Amino acid sequence: MATFTLGIEEEFQTIDPDTRNLRSHMSKLVEDGKITLQERVKAEMHQAVVEVGTNICHNIQEAREEVTYLRKMILDLAAKQNLQVGAAGTHPFADWVEQLITADPRYDEIIDEMRDVARGNLIFGLHVHVGIENRNEGIEIMNAVRYFLPHIYALSTNSPFWCGRNTGFKSYRSKVFDKFPRTGIPDYFSSAAEYDEYINLLVKTKCIDNGKKIWWDIRLHPFFNTIEFRMCDVPMRTDETICLAAIMQALVAKIHKLHRQNLSFRPYHRMLINENKWRAARYGISGKLIDFGKQEEVEYKLLVVELLEFIDDVIDELGSRKEIEYIHQILEMGTGADRQLAVFEQTNDMKAVVDYIVSETKIGIY
Repeated sequence: MATFTLGIEEEFQTIDPDTRNLRSHMSKLVEDGKITLQERVKAEMHQAVVEVGTNICHNIQEAREEVTYLRKMILDLAAKQNLQVGAAGTHPFADWVEQLITADPRYDEIIDEMRDVARGNLIFGLHVHVGIENRNEGIEIMNAVRYFLPHIYALSTNSPFWCGRNTGFKSYRSKVFDKFPRTGIPDYFSSAAEYDEYINLLVKTKCIDNGKKIWWDIRLHPFFNTIEFRMCDVPMRTDETICLAAIMQALVAKIHKLHRQNLSFRPYHRMLINENKWRAARYGISGKLIDFGKQEEVEYKLLVVELLEFIDDVIDELGSRKEIEYIHQILEMGTGADRQLAVFEQTNDMKAVVDYIVSETKIGIY
């Protein structure tokens, strides 16, 4: 069986412990982090965002060790700067207008092109890379896995608030990011050559300068032999991040196994998958998604059972059964969005929600 290596990137909020608002770390946090973490920590466009990324991990246990270590390092570095760290897809009440932008030619270029769309992109995500053997197989897997993106996305929903408002969404982060070009569910591609032809056309016509400016919910990485899942809100707890990464890895392994057996998974149109993505953003795990094979609505929690059954024959080979079974705890306690909303309902205080996010971010770290 192929190894299906993992790489995990998490974007965190840097928070003022007194105001509970976002506070720009002025690159000091990243500069100090690079002393020990080198390229595993980097600044993002907004100064109140810090991203960490694991090394290449050969299994989910290595990934857990890396994610836990990186979270601890960022928490410790932030404490030295009198900052707190929060893991949520949006900050409950911060206003993007007030946030400072990181001085960097790449970000200057993006803002020059996209203006307030870029400045307003104050969001925090989880990206997971799963290693693949070759690009053609990567395209085939990507085509099939698209169907399951809303199922995974619903589990990650962790951004119900925006600029001090209860948006009514479990994940408002995706609505903010939708303003960018080349986002959302990708189209079906018949081959890696067709995919590369699309990228080359965009480069030739000066839409992009390289494939990294394609920000779909899933993409074949332009420089690495990985499939990159990009649709999730960053979860509050490490256990949630690891559970989601394990599910993504298992789905890639399952589709790979089907192909090795000359079996296929029916591809669905982007327009149909988008219907489920909308429902996942709006309702999280509390609503219904559409089973397009049956052509009917199905309770999300029933679809999760089907998803677990679908990947069951690969997860022991991957050694990820324990990590994937955490999905039942997410269903029981609710996603990050459900838990944020419960705190706000109890307190009617956005600062209390921030305190909750900060405390949840530390769970399993110390």
